[in-house]
Amino acid sequence: MAMPDFPIETERLTLRNFQKSDLDAVMAYHALPEVQRYLDWKARDRVEVKAALDAMCAQHRLTRPGDALTLAVVRKADDMLIGQISLRWTDATARQAELRFILSPAQRGQGYARESVRAMLDLGFNELGLHRIFARCSGRNQPSAKLLKDIGMRLEAHFREHALFQGEWDEELHFAILDREWLRGSKVKELNHHMVA
Repeated sequence: MAMPDFPIETERLTLRNFQKSDLDAVMAYHALPEVQRYLDWKARDRVEVKAALDAMCAQHRLTRPGDALTLAVVRKADDMLIGQISLRWTDATARQAELRFILSPAQRGQGYARESVRAMLDLGFNELGLHRIFARCSGRNQPSAKLLKDIGMRLEAHFREHALFQGEWDEELHFAILDREWLRGSKVKELNHHMVA
């Protein structure tokens, strides 16, 4: 799969490859209990976070299904790393990928997640030629569920009590959007922008 040049610039953010020097910034949010439950790996102490960062540093291209492209979300105003976003290529024939994102709890509620998710969907559909992108979130994570709905992803499944997490039943929501749906939505936004301007 042809990869674009990085970093990706949005209005307020830079999405770039992770670097070894990002360890302290990643540690600041990975080690938080409210973040850990959504990670693919343990990241409770410096050794575990370093292992996670090493893995993310290597996730810079999509070569075959199973590969992930993970980018650091950096705020332009102060060059602060505030989270991460990734696409994991799940199926070559169906051209599908999974979108995942984590934002430092201290930076939530300011539209950074929406801005980075929109940039990653643009990358997936416009640059990488994906057909379908899906995302999963906990049923308890209402801000993420609202974000995914608001950007045009549809709720395709709600798995009730599908897993035990720390002694409590967890629920998982599955959202998805197709390339033509995303591109149509982008054209409507562009048309509205030109009409207002």
